[in-house]
Amino acid sequence: MGIQQMFLGVGVGLYSGDLAIGHGSSPQLSVYTWTSGTGFGTKYADPSVEPISACVGVGFNPDATVLAAAHYGSPYITAYPWTSGTGFGTKYSNPSTLPTGTGQKISWSPDGTDLAVIHHTSPQISVYPWSSGFGTKYANPSTLPASTSYDGEFSPDGADLAVAHSGSPKISVYPWSSGFGTKYANPSTLPAGDGRGVAWSPDGTDLAVGHTSTPFITVYPWSSGFGTKYSNPSTMLGIWAQGRGVAFSPDGADIAIADSNTPYVAAWAWTSGTGFGTKYSNPSTLPAGTGYNVGWSPDGADIIVTHSTSPYVSAYPWTSGTGFGTKYSNPSTLPAGNPGYDFSFTPA
Repeated sequence: MGIQQMFLGVGVGLYSGDLAIGHGSSPQLSVYTWTSGTGFGTKYADPSVEPISACVGVGFNPDATVLAAAHYGSPYITAYPWTSGTGFGTKYSNPSTLPTGTGQKISWSPDGTDLAVIHHTSPQISVYPWSSGFGTKYANPSTLPASTSYDGEFSPDGADLAVAHSGSPKISVYPWSSGFGTKYANPSTLPAGDGRGVAWSPDGTDLAVGHTSTPFITVYPWSSGFGTKYSNPSTMLGIWAQGRGVAFSPDGADIAIADSNTPYVAAWAWTSGTGFGTKYSNPSTLPAGTGYNVGWSPDGADIIVTHSTSPYVSAYPWTSGTGFGTKYSNPSTLPAGNPGYDFSFTPA
């Protein structure tokens, strides 16, 4: 989603739902029950037909009836019916026109009628209508992302689709209305290094990009186009870091990034219109290796990091204004294989 954040549960009490994690070895996709304040529950039985290879991107649709996974090997995208409490249904048929290379991330439109697959080979993004299965692939955008795409996300109102990619301009955004519109003009100040992660603020007024060169995270105001880049955070990541997945908290008060060097995750207070506040202290127990993605539970009470080294996922209680709490216990059945790539919660 990237990492796709579902905000329906803000302000309605502690979240209880399901947490899917994409990872590097069979079954490639593991789903656990999750309760905020408690952490990982029981792992669901694996799907009868596993994704063909490592799952790099995962995402529940907005009503939590479908779980889709982007992965290394053809068909590059796999989707299953999902029922909370029961688990995986029978795999949906593959799309008639497959993505053209390694599936990297997926994003559902807010109304669940379209499914975007971000992938490594031209056209770098493939989007399908969804109604009880894949429809006919939409036409490619007239201006493609410049090179390998790593992450993509629909805006909260579904009117725009952002793609982070290698090759200048590193970030491309398109109007979306059951198909691509004309690409928006590039920001006046481009992200530095390959775009690896992208996230919209909950109200859609800001757009964050995680990238591979300092300052590793860049945020722009958004109003039918890029505004002037916000100032960099006063406390940035170390010079050997590489920004990867990025996320805003469900209330928009905080922003976090996963990165390739210790501490592997960083978070700051955030105020739209002002920008970065003070960096939060690192968690007392750090993720075990390169951070691939980061995000919050739908109620904002917990923050999750997927990473390269066992246990492949680390989860912490979160309090805005205070930061990371004591790391939750690992799941009793760990995701299999190196690394933990992506995750998705069912909506609240």
